[in-house]
Amino acid sequence: MTDLKLKGVTIVETFAEAFPMVGTRVIITAPTLEWSLISARTMTGFATSVIACGAEAGIERILSPKETVDGRPGVAVLLFTMNADKLQTQLRNRVGQCVLTSPGSACFAGLEGERKLKLGASLRFFGDGWQMSKKVGGRRFWRIPVMDGEFLCEATTGLTKRAVGGGNLLVLGKSHKAVLAACTRAVNAIAELPDVITPFPGGIVRSGSKVGSKYKGQIASTNDAYCPTLKAAVNTALPLHVEAVMEIVIDGLSAEAIHKAMRAGIHAIVKAGAREGVTHISAGNYGGNLGPHHFHLKEVVK
Repeated sequence: MTDLKLKGVTIVETFAEAFPMVGTRVIITAPTLEWSLISARTMTGFATSVIACGAEAGIERILSPKETVDGRPGVAVLLFTMNADKLQTQLRNRVGQCVLTSPGSACFAGLEGERKLKLGASLRFFGDGWQMSKKVGGRRFWRIPVMDGEFLCEATTGLTKRAVGGGNLLVLGKSHKAVLAACTRAVNAIAELPDVITPFPGGIVRSGSKVGSKYKGQIASTNDAYCPTLKAAVNTALPLHVEAVMEIVIDGLSAEAIHKAMRAGIHAIVKAGAREGVTHISAGNYGGNLGPHHFHLKEVVK
């Protein structure tokens, strides 16, 4: 098979291999957008990979006061783990430590889902018996007294078992500057789409990994085949002129959302053409042995 070219950039004949996850969405509001963002960023901190963080999370989008339950500025946050029990734990801990504690904040369900996760239903105990429950329009809320007034929190939010983690793009180029600029465009394009996040710092990963290591107990290690400084020492996957590689990892509430995000990312990457210094777009996979979701780049880009 021959590789496809878009604006001079080679789209490698390969696929991104992704795996099932469980996911949820919560809505965080506050008196100002700034405080909604502070709360959301704190809640999604240290949530790049389930390998070491316990969860993968990120800000999905900003919400106007017209889109929120309490008519205040809000932020939609997505949270993903490998099973429902872990998702419940991560949700409780992150909302309890990062949203409940944030001045003027409130937290609401953002997903119907196939089943319910406890939100205010578990955090209410912080009220030490002074918490109050109220049902409005079939939805139950908890009012928990705190020092700046009350923390209003919906009792539950939904969980979906259709979530997908590990959609990805590998961007190869002649310089660090070129690859970073292209990846930044891609992350910005993906951020415009619903139901997806790019959980790594700024949405970009420089430390792509492979399974296993020469060191006992290390479950993942640097993807040496894509490290430019090791081209002469390993079985490299890089052409001689490639000097930088970065990865964009995408989590979504559905496989369709991942497909759309990857497509948007690819078209954003090639926007400046090969003259910018980007040479190839590839993807990471494990030969189809890790996950059931295979996103073939030639099909995605159509």
